[in-house]
Parts: sequence; structure tokens; C-alpha cells
Amino acid sequence: MPTARRRARSYDPARTRAAVLAQFGHVRQAVRGLSAEQLALPTRLGEWTVRDLVAHVGMALTAVHRALDLPAPPKQDVRVVDWPFATAADSAAIDAFTRNLAAAHPDPDAHLAGVEEDLRALLAAHPGGRLLRTSAGALPLDDYLVTRTVELVVHADDLAAAVPGLEVPHDRQALAAATRLLADALAVKAPGGSTEVRVPPYAVVQCVQGPRHTRGTPPNVVETDPLTWVRLATGRVTWKDAVAAAKVSASGERADLGDLLPLMA
Repeated sequence: MPTARRRARSYDPARTRAAVLAQFGHVRQAVRGLSAEQLALPTRLGEWTVRDLVAHVGMALTAVHRALDLPAPPKQDVRVVDWPFATAADSAAIDAFTRNLAAAHPDPDAHLAGVEEDLRALLAAHPGGRLLRTSAGALPLDDYLVTRTVELVVHADDLAAAVPGLEVPHDRQALAAATRLLADALAVKAPGGSTEVRVPPYAVVQCVQGPRHTRGTPPNVVETDPLTWVRLATGRVTWKDAVAAAKVSASGERADLGDLLPLMA
């Protein structure tokens, strides 16, 4: 989708790389103890089982491998904030790839171990400025890794939701990067300055057309916690349900974001 021009947020490359590896490590630890019965449980992702979900987590990181296997594009043509809007177009191919991957790797823990080993080697071998062909367009490796924090944070939450009693921690830096990217995507989708969206302690953005405030408390304010924001932005929870559960506070006539969410379908 066309994007409004706004100052791009910067991400610390070293912290992003560490966050990707840390969050993947949390997922690996959780998967390591799953039984065959738990791997067969349904998830909130359509017909995917937990086994399919685990395969998809690995796929989210091997996307880096596949992109590095292709020739580098001549120039960057999108920003990292454009990535959330490009994911829906690939949903059918992602579903088929995920199911085939799950069938090809009966030992999820061994598969994820191999994914991590390969990723560490690739990150050590390639500079962060190396351009990749992605579903959104041409992005530097370091920017693409920011998108991997979204994948890992979201699917860690999906995994915990699918398996009763399972805890999958969220790395603080991974959650911060995912929150900021999705908050910035909202500001791109609904440019303006009438509404302030606060996701403490990680992000504050101005969005929605209308009168722009310049000082004091804005007339339209939305506030929520990082994980609820990620769930809203990715369609794991609806705006209506989050407000009803008091997971979101919204004040002002332009504070209803229900028609703008989710950002990723």
C-alpha cells in the first residue's frame, strides 16, 4: 500500500540481532519439552497445529537464508515500516510452505537447532547493509531482522496460547522492536496528528487526520500495553474485545481504532 512520508525510526543493529536470537532461544526452549500430543494441539491460526506453528517459526528465520541466496537488489526501494502491509499477499504460499516444512521435519527441536546454527553463521558472514529481496521489496539485512522480531514475538504468543500451561517469555528488546514497528505502521496507515497512541514504555505515535494538538494532553488518546498492541495489530484480538476487557483505554472522538486494525491480516 502507498505509504506516507515520515521520519524513519532507527534501530540499533546489534540489539536487533541479539533480540532475534534471544527470542528464538525462548521459543526453542519451550518447544524442546513438547510431547507428540502437545504438538498435535490446534492453534488460533486456522487449521495449523502446534507442529505447523513451530515449523513456521523456523521458516520465519530461514527466510533470511533464502533471501541471502538470491542476488542482491540494485537499491533499496521500501522502508521497514512498509513490511507489515505486504504479508497478507503471501498467505497461501506461506501456508503451503509451512505444512510441507512440518511434514519434512518430524523432530521440531532438531530442526530449530539447525535453523539457529545456520542463522548465526549467516549473521557473522554478512554485513547489515546487504540488500535482500523480501515480500515487501528490497531491504537491508539489518532492517529485515527488525521484521523477524514481529514474527517471533507474535508466534511465541501463539505458542503459549495453544499449549495450556506453557510459558514462552518475551525478550524485552524483541518486544520493543516489534511494538515500535507496528506502531509506526499505524501512523503510516492513518497519517495525521489528532490522536496519540501510547504503548509504554516503547512507543508513542501520532496518527489519524484531524486537528493537531501542539501542547498539553491531546484530545484523543489511546493507551495499551505492548503485548496487547501486538495482538491488536496482528489480529489476535479485536479492538472491541480489548476495550471490553480493559486492555485498552481510549478517550476522544477520534480514539476508536477499530476500523484501522489489524494492520497485518
